[in-house]
Amino acid sequence: MFFAQYYLDCLSQASYLIADETTGQAVVVDPRRDVDEYLADADARGFTIVGVINTHFHADFLAGHLELASRTGAWIGYGQRAQTEYPIRRLTDGERITLGDVTLQILETPGHTPESVSVLVHEHADDTTPYGVLTGDALFIGDVGRPDLLASLGATSDQLARMLYDSVQRKLMALPDDVRVFPGHGAGSACGKNLSTERQSTIGAQRATNYACAPMSEDDFVALVSGGQPSAPAYFVHDAVLNRKNHPLFDATTAPSPLDAADFLTRRTAGAVVIDARDPQDFATGHLDGSVNVPIDGRFAEQAGTVVAADRDILLITPHGREEETATRLARIGFDRVTGYLHHPEEAFVGVPDQIQPASRLTVAQLRDALTGPVPPVVIDVRGAGEREEGAIPGSLHIPLAELPHRTDEIPTDQPIVVHCAGGHRSSIAASLLRHHGHHDVSDLLGGYGAWHTANEQTNA
Repeated sequence: MFFAQYYLDCLSQASYLIADETTGQAVVVDPRRDVDEYLADADARGFTIVGVINTHFHADFLAGHLELASRTGAWIGYGQRAQTEYPIRRLTDGERITLGDVTLQILETPGHTPESVSVLVHEHADDTTPYGVLTGDALFIGDVGRPDLLASLGATSDQLARMLYDSVQRKLMALPDDVRVFPGHGAGSACGKNLSTERQSTIGAQRATNYACAPMSEDDFVALVSGGQPSAPAYFVHDAVLNRKNHPLFDATTAPSPLDAADFLTRRTAGAVVIDARDPQDFATGHLDGSVNVPIDGRFAEQAGTVVAADRDILLITPHGREEETATRLARIGFDRVTGYLHHPEEAFVGVPDQIQPASRLTVAQLRDALTGPVPPVVIDVRGAGEREEGAIPGSLHIPLAELPHRTDEIPTDQPIVVHCAGGHRSSIAASLLRHHGHHDVSDLLGGYGAWHTANEQTNA
């Protein structure tokens, strides 16, 4: 058996290639949209990709099932409850997919979504204990899939949580302890609240350490997994719907076009949103008025999908040589409307000085002075709910970044604003978004709450 995990750090997303080395037949599970890596690995080993399985309708990325099917002729498999615009193979509970001696067995595990399945991997068809189980978003390392996402259209959170109880407590926990667990996501994903950085585990380890796998009543499980979930980025609904539909295929050979300043500004005036993917400090030194700062070095696609609407045309300003990468990362969440990028932005900025603005970034000392001044600023905390439980700046208004785009009307327009996160990355995104929406006196806190907390500890020592 050949078994490979592909992990995409920026989306905390795992996909898998499984093959029988004797027959050369292979299946890809939960592929991302840029599929060249799977095809290259299969080609190098003489494998033929015969099938693609999505464990469920993904909300946090646009899957690569249509791309793989188009390029290989592979069938596309989903749980039997799935409804799609394209032809699929409906996978039923207990169904076995034979690749040769290597065999995949379907286990229906609804709860994160109604159509969710897990995939038992048998290295040999007659093995009594599976090699492993690909759990999709039903079971993570240290957590389980949240039941409240709008990806599960047509079912309530309570209904899904009760399905998840059966899937986790009765089906997955019924597997032998030494079965390896290969999840669909890791730490950082908004598909759960307590995901581990580990990329594989065992059923026995999860039984012993995962809070949701401990024996408990159904009602207790529902209450436990439903509470304290992070706010979901706005693009999740867009992707959950798009993954059901026929949509244009990703074309890695189509790069965004370079634009001069005049053309770039014309397109911006026509309604395109400018995403500036440079480092927050470079952005603060000087940026195009109205642009939204989403740094490329981080959870770029997820954060861009949080603060930019899916139906907007997009213009890019990126670090040198990273234009194509930036567009690809947007395409992974189905944001295909990149109409071009600013060619040589530093030179272009010189030619349009009236369009260039600095961004205010305050130190902890400067924020303290401002808070005791004649017009104290409104402090906005854009961290998640769990992070805020660790402490907060007194009097701050809590609006998680994922909620900020639809809560801007809660923020005063006649007072200075200071935004902070944990370390200063998300606050630059949030501050730029507020400026984009017409708030003019906006700063963000250098070092975030971490710097504030450290300064307070030193003051009180």
